[in-house]
Amino acid sequence: MAGYQNHKDDVVRRLRRIEGQVRGIQRMVEEDTYCIDVLTQISAVNAALQSCAVTLLDEHLNCCVTEAIVQGGEQARAKVDEASRAIARLIRT
Repeated sequence: MAGYQNHKDDVVRRLRRIEGQVRGIQRMVEEDTYCIDVLTQISAVNAALQSCAVTLLDEHLNCCVTEAIVQGGEQARAKVDEASRAIARLIRT
């Protein structure tokens, strides 16, 4: 089961809103909107994606990683390593 299962509807709603924002940016480019205005919207989409990613990461840590730690052993180390790699990918972007 995914760690975000209890908040799946919220995550999907946020992603659909982001999808709409991206379509809006595409329209802006098609309509030759001023560059800075397009860049402002791209920045907003990036922030929304980061926020969604942090929410998913938080759910993963509180559910999947916590359960693995309780069980202990190699599975716990693997889940912590997996989470660390995910965090590293997020902070590189």
